[in-house]
Amino acid sequence: MVRHKILFPGRDYIDQWNKVIEQLGTPSQDFLMKLNHSVRTYVENRPRYAGYTFEKLFPDVLFPADSDHNKLKASQARDLLSKMLVIDASKRISVDEALQHPYINVWYDPAEVEAPPPKIPDRTLDEREHTVEEWKELIYKEVIEWEERTKNGVIRGQPTALGAAVIDSAPQPTSSSSSSSSSANDVSSMSTEPTDPSSDPAVGSETDSSLDSHTSLSALACCR
Repeated sequence: MVRHKILFPGRDYIDQWNKVIEQLGTPSQDFLMKLNHSVRTYVENRPRYAGYTFEKLFPDVLFPADSDHNKLKASQARDLLSKMLVIDASKRISVDEALQHPYINVWYDPAEVEAPPPKIPDRTLDEREHTVEEWKELIYKEVIEWEERTKNGVIRGQPTALGAAVIDSAPQPTSSSSSSSSSANDVSSMSTEPTDPSSDPAVGSETDSSLDSHTSLSALACCR
């Protein structure tokens, strides 16, 4: 992200390993002893690389200019990167340590870090086989649950927007029949008026009535 290009653009895992050691340098003998014999033999038979300095890998031009008003310094960024880009995982900076690093700490929020993990949705529901009627019922329940969560325009579990007035009211009982009836009435009220002035009013009225009846049944079928 800092360099606007891939740091180790390997074609495969062997080529990528070569890219890593060419830029970061050949790891220490202590690390090589942790590898299995065949991998260690391959690495030891490769040319040894000193690697580049982090000033060369991440020069100042890649970062905003240092100033008294800017708390983030290029040197701090390079220090963090040098501790993250370590081949030996046992010597690499941990997540908790990185969060306390001066370059990251300005964004550190304990409440966010210690918050419970987000609820993982049940994806298996989408993978099951359902009939059309079962899907209708599942979708209907999902809509009802969402309406319950968003009463008074506030999503439960989310902070209220500044200046938003929330009116406390007792929750109203929700039934499938009342919701279906309300939906049907809303749709039924949108009857189509005859567009031809010369058309027979009786025919138009009969057509509207038929459309209203058909639409009401469709609305009830969709919701239930």
